[in-house]
Amino acid sequence: MDAWLNRLSQERKASPHTIDGYRRDLGKLLRYMEAQQITSFEQLHPHRMRTFIATEHRMGLSPKSLQRLLSSCRSLFRQLTREGLLTHDPLASVRGPKVHRKLPQVLDVDEAAALVEGDGGDDGLGVRDRAMLELFYSSGLRLSELVGLHWLDLDLEAGEVRVLGKGRKTRIVPVGRHAVAALRALGDAQEREPSSPVFRGRNGAPISPRTVQARMKTLALRQGFAKHVHPHLLRHTFASHMLESSGDLRAVQELLGHADIATTQIYTHLDFQHLAKVYDAAHPRARKRAGRSDSSDGTP
Repeated sequence: MDAWLNRLSQERKASPHTIDGYRRDLGKLLRYMEAQQITSFEQLHPHRMRTFIATEHRMGLSPKSLQRLLSSCRSLFRQLTREGLLTHDPLASVRGPKVHRKLPQVLDVDEAAALVEGDGGDDGLGVRDRAMLELFYSSGLRLSELVGLHWLDLDLEAGEVRVLGKGRKTRIVPVGRHAVAALRALGDAQEREPSSPVFRGRNGAPISPRTVQARMKTLALRQGFAKHVHPHLLRHTFASHMLESSGDLRAVQELLGHADIATTQIYTHLDFQHLAKVYDAAHPRARKRAGRSDSSDGTP
């Protein structure tokens, strides 16, 4: 198992976060095997794996986490099969519980503008926070992508940012004019060396993800937001607003850096919700007007 995780890290360039997730999941499998006195993966069979999944479910693991656990085990078993260390599939016909995917919460256009334009102050902290919020909403970055930015990754003249995303894949994303202005102000307020981090915490080190989360929460509370505001909320909001305006699912997929378009398709449901609201408000036979006569003479 350790050899496989090392291979994922070194050859496939999986992120440390991904490796840690696999390690936690497979640690559950190893603990189950130890408790059942199973000494090799070859001794695992579908009925034992069903018992393993059922046990984790009884202990409170959610359907989504169970699906991820199964995915981690399948990946390991495939590698063992390729190496000739496993002669059968322990997960043959084993299926996890169905996951009911929740639609992500988003801000509407006015809420997003109020958040990023909120008065955070004119000091260095306020200038930094404004640039962070503008860039999140402008370009739909992940939290890890934003905290890892250096000035050499930004081309403010062209309005572009180069980010290192999941799977260590690089993509170039446009930066809107408001975000460019906020980043220029941030650059003027600090030493802007090409190799230095754009968003700094204490002692000039890159800002930590927890600090970004805490600052966003503080700023949202200060402005009276009822919604839970966090970095990924602005990424969701960016995706929803882009799809709502353009209708171009493939383009939004590229901007977000999604490897699978199915991940991006969840935003089509959000877009449909918007369309349904417009329909309900405007169509003569929409649900909101059900029960009302459409004409005085009773004709359909």
